[in-house]
Amino acid sequence: MQKRLVLIGGGHAHMVTLANLAAITAKGIAVTVIGPSDHHYYSGMGPGMLSGTYRPEEIRFATRHVVEKQGGTFIRDKAVRIDPQGKIVVLDGGTRVPYDVLSCNAGSQVPRPAIEGSPEDIFTVKPIERLMAAKSRLADHFARHRTQVVIVGGGPSAAEVAGNVWQLARDTGRTMPRITICAGKTFMGRFSQTIRHRILGSLRRRGIVVREGDYVRQVSPGNVVLEHGEALPADFVFLALGVRPSPLFADSGIATGPDGGLRVNVFLQSTQYPDIFGGGDCIYFQKQPLDKVGVYAVRENPILYHNLLARLEGRDLMPFDPGGDYLLIFNLGGRTGVLKKRWLEFGGRPAFIIKDRIDRRFMRKFQAIE
Repeated sequence: MQKRLVLIGGGHAHMVTLANLAAITAKGIAVTVIGPSDHHYYSGMGPGMLSGTYRPEEIRFATRHVVEKQGGTFIRDKAVRIDPQGKIVVLDGGTRVPYDVLSCNAGSQVPRPAIEGSPEDIFTVKPIERLMAAKSRLADHFARHRTQVVIVGGGPSAAEVAGNVWQLARDTGRTMPRITICAGKTFMGRFSQTIRHRILGSLRRRGIVVREGDYVRQVSPGNVVLEHGEALPADFVFLALGVRPSPLFADSGIATGPDGGLRVNVFLQSTQYPDIFGGGDCIYFQKQPLDKVGVYAVRENPILYHNLLARLEGRDLMPFDPGGDYLLIFNLGGRTGVLKKRWLEFGGRPAFIIKDRIDRRFMRKFQAIE
């Protein structure tokens, strides 16, 4: 009987597998890819797309096209449950997709505070499509009147969105908006003081207000209510409260880590069901919990590809080594950034140029598959 490989998601951790689908199907293996969109957007360039530095087509992969041209099947839908006993993925539309080996790159989601009324101008930083919707509405407002923008969250996403909203306003608007970050306890609290001060300084020099010690109780059209009762006027709200793994695994009764991610061993394989693998933000790497950064998904790529084929063909699996320290570069808008790599830290235009070159090279590599 023909073996069946099913991929949930077309994200970073599946890029090498997607690039080699023709080699997989040539072995007589049926491949099905499930995704909510015909395209996958590279989140590392999302803030730059919001500001207008990049066009949407520059930061996306044509997932459906890549799958179908290599003999695979693409299903545009969302996986809502996995039946690991019956080896079936259940989709939101009711379709049931059987598998022999399953790989999950289901991504993550942004937690949402209490929201009252219409969420039309309330945007999460993921999925990236929400930033696309925000850009057109923001540009329209900036061209007509002074706008109040509030960003809820105190991590890298909040910093990057704030700086790139500022750039969009500078390049398209008649008046600059008032941009406020409600950062919770501490802005960029998990980073070194030098990184924190560089980013704070960059934002504050452009008039962006960063409020530390302010937690948001409720979001509604027109304002953001803080825990102590103060209401901040807000024409637009961005929710950047960190990310959590997809609830798919917990909802399916499959072993997860404390963050809700699929619990995997050193082979990126479910600790409970050996025919289920995963990578990216949706997993909990049991040996060494990993930060939710794209570099790990990229490093997982070749290991996932090898192990999926090895499991299908009865060969030995290869362990994943997360590697050492990684390069961090924040795009703070205005073609400026902050870079950190071990002991090396600097900011300004050079940091952005390095990030831009790395990101464009990554996109060229995998868009070439199209």
